[in-house]
Amino acid sequence: MQLYPGQADEYQRRHAAIWPELRTALLDAGIVEYRIFHDANDDALFAVLYCQQPARLAELPSLPVMQQWWAYMADIMVTQPDLAPVQHALHSMFVLSLGEVAPCAS
Repeated sequence: MQLYPGQADEYQRRHAAIWPELRTALLDAGIVEYRIFHDANDDALFAVLYCQQPARLAELPSLPVMQQWWAYMADIMVTQPDLAPVQHALHSMFVLSLGEVAPCAS
């Protein structure tokens, strides 16, 4: 994902106050860990999700709370026409895992 320049602090502030309804939706989708990293050199964001039910993630974009969150975030990051964040798939180059949880996508 990609932030607009100078929006890292605002992005972090908004996520520190994530809406309870959105948190519940993410957990209900089976997410057990969600981390977002920021590259200050180019304002790129990199997200890592671990979940118990990867198929349930496909339901998230249709939820009203997710669409409201996307609209809330659209002024500080690059988005699609439907306000979903522009995302680019990354290819896994190395994994070391105990096998306790699986990444939601590779």
